[in-house]
Amino acid sequence: VQLQAFGGGLVQPGGSLRLSCAASFSVVVMGWYRQAPGKPRELVATITNGGSANYADSVKGRFTISRDNTKNTVYLQMNSLKPDDTAVYYCNALDWGVNYWGKGTLVTVSS
Repeated sequence: VQLQAFGGGLVQPGGSLRLSCAASFSVVVMGWYRQAPGKPRELVATITNGGSANYADSVKGRFTISRDNTKNTVYLQMNSLKPDDTAVYYCNALDWGVNYWGKGTLVTVSS
């Protein structure tokens, strides 16, 4: 599976960004992970092809994951961004027990 992510950038605290990631073909679970400098990679959110979503506690109520199965694309709407959300965000696909990763996209939350 090839994954291509778009949408990172610089945003002020309290602002919003939308990430998107297209997969080369349909997969069961797609999601987003992030890695801040000096920290391990962590789950942000995942969503199944049936629409069941799972979120890290740190982003619940602020981030929304969605997907368009007709386009094999997953989206991450990030609202009320905080400096602690600064990280490289990685798109992930899980299919038949195999994890696939896209290149990361940098999100910087700073005034």
